Amino acid sequence: MLRIKFDLAELQAFVVTAEKASFRLAAEALCLSTPALSRRVERLEEAVGVRLLERTTRRVELTQLGQEFLREARQALVGLDEAVQRLDDHVRLRSGRVTIACVPSVANHLLPRVLKAFADAQPEVQVHVIDENATEVLAAVARGTADFGLSFTGSQDAALRFQALTRERYVLAMPRDHAWAHRAEVPWADLAGQRLVSVSNRSSNRLLLDQAMAGLPGQPVAWYECNHVTGALALVEAGLGLAALPQLALPPDHPRLRGAALIDPDLWRTLGLLQRRDRALSPAAAALHERLVRTYASG
Repeated sequence: MLRIKFDLAELQAFVVTAEKASFRLAAEALCLSTPALSRRVERLEEAVGVRLLERTTRRVELTQLGQEFLREARQALVGLDEAVQRLDDHVRLRSGRVTIACVPSVANHLLPRVLKAFADAQPEVQVHVIDENATEVLAAVARGTADFGLSFTGSQDAALRFQALTRERYVLAMPRDHAWAHRAEVPWADLAGQRLVSVSNRSSNRLLLDQAMAGLPGQPVAWYECNHVTGALALVEAGLGLAALPQLALPPDHPRLRGAALIDPDLWRTLGLLQRRDRALSPAAAALHERLVRTYASG
C-alpha cells in the first residue's frame, strides 16, 4: 500500500491550480508567490510518482492521470472540510447526541426540568434516556452504551467515577385517608404486622429495605411485589398496602398519596453521576453533565 507522503497544502495547491488552469491565478487565490505554489505542486507530483499537470507558456493542462486524481482530490478536500465542520458543530453544541442512563424516579422527577433547560440552550442536541433499574444503569455506563448515568449505586466500582449530587430519605407511602396520614414520621417498628407493597428482590432498593428491617422484632409482610416503584405506588393508591420508597418517587403534591419519614433508623440513599474513568465525555454530554451538577449538587 502506497503511503501518503504529501500534505494538505500541496493537495490544495494542485486542485486550485487545476481549476484556475494558471499558476499565477492559483497563487493569487492562495496568497502565495508563483514559485512557492509551483514547488508545492512539484512536491505532490514527486510524492505520487506521476506528472499531474502539463505546463506550457500559455496555460496549465491536466494530464490524463491528473484528471482522474483531481476528482479524488476534490472529494477528499470536501470530505475533510465537512468532517471539520461536523467537529466544530459538536464543539459549539450545534449538533450531537447524548445518552444518559438513570433510575426511573430520576427520569420521572429530576431529569425533566434539567432537560428542558438544556433543550432551550442547545436545541440541536438530541438526548436519549435509558430509564432502567440501578443494575441496568450501572451496566449501560460500564459498557459505554450510555455517556454517563445517574443512580445510587456504583461508587464501589473502581472503573467508574461516582460524583454525589443529592441525598434522599426513605418514606412510607400511604393513601391520604389512611389512619397514619397525619403523621410526619413513622418508626420502622410500627410496620410490624402491616401488609406492605414491595419492589422485587431484583431491585437495589429492596436490598436497602431488607437491611433496615432485618433487626425489627416484628417483620412486616411483603404482600404484593412489583418490579418498579411506579407499580408499587399504583397498588398503594388502590389501598392494597403501604410501601417504603425513596422520597423522590412520591411527589409531595400527589393527589391521593402522601409520605411520612421512616425513622429509627433513618434510611437515606445518595444519588450521583456515574462515568467511566477511561472515557472522556463529548462536548454535548459534558454540557448536560455540568448542568445536572449545577442544578442538584448545590441542593
